[in-house]
Amino acid sequence: MRSSFPYFFILILLLGFSQSSQGMAPENESCLKCHTHQTITFHNNLTKREDKRLMNPLYILDKDHFAKGVHAKFKCIDCHSADYSKYPHNAELKLEPLSTCLDCHGGDAKYASYQFEKIDTEFQKSVHFQKSGDSFTCSKCHNQHYYQAKSRNSSEVGDIVKFSNEMCMSCHSNNSKFQLISDKLKPALSQIHEWLPNQELHFLNVRCIECHTQVVDSLSVSHNILPKEKALKNCVECHSKNSMLEASLYKYKNLQSRSKIGKLNSIIKNKSYVIGAYQNIWLNYISILIFILALAGITIHVIARIIKK
Repeated sequence: MRSSFPYFFILILLLGFSQSSQGMAPENESCLKCHTHQTITFHNNLTKREDKRLMNPLYILDKDHFAKGVHAKFKCIDCHSADYSKYPHNAELKLEPLSTCLDCHGGDAKYASYQFEKIDTEFQKSVHFQKSGDSFTCSKCHNQHYYQAKSRNSSEVGDIVKFSNEMCMSCHSNNSKFQLISDKLKPALSQIHEWLPNQELHFLNVRCIECHTQVVDSLSVSHNILPKEKALKNCVECHSKNSMLEASLYKYKNLQSRSKIGKLNSIIKNKSYVIGAYQNIWLNYISILIFILALAGITIHVIARIIKK
């Protein structure tokens, strides 16, 4: 009897391929069949033979991450030159400027709620733009192939923090990329943050931008990166009842909660916490119950006094 294992294995591969490709523009497959592999094969017109070489690591994409990104449904040539459809690519294409975010998102009523123009205005105030000018584009922080709107869509604070901090660390913990924006050697983050107690816990639970940006109420995420001299170093700003985190890290979550269950209920049921002051939901319920019982006791006592008089 012939074994069915090879067919089962092929079926699993096909299912995995279809899942990883789900949500992506089908036209992108011709690009991804090269740009998701470590090597490329092409016909060398000089030697008249097929050559196989290593792909530049900067041009290798993770297909699964790309499929989860906000731009997965767009065709590659929506941002890249249509001349890339021809293979091998013309080397001069690398010198062509890429489309910017505002080329698509600016002045479009469909994206008006995201306030891209205001984001760009805030970004131009940032230390990154002030020092580097137009050479510091959105793509320096936001990888167009993998970007996800975590702060707006994720319900897990830890997931939001991790995704956001990885953007910062992609340059600030990488000497090669840091040299693209500075002529100086990358300083060690642990030395820069010597004043900060429990560094590791802070880096895991708080976004870099909480201390390094100026909060703007009308934006879900601030883009005005401040100079290091103006970075927040006051612990009370976060470790207090009126924590600034409510206006930044938890902003969208709180607004979403209020729109669904009302402002009063969101205050009572708010599960967000100030970093370092962990809440227990049952203690919250018990404290509310004690308050209600105390209020009821006072009311009964007042009524009894009135009746007795």
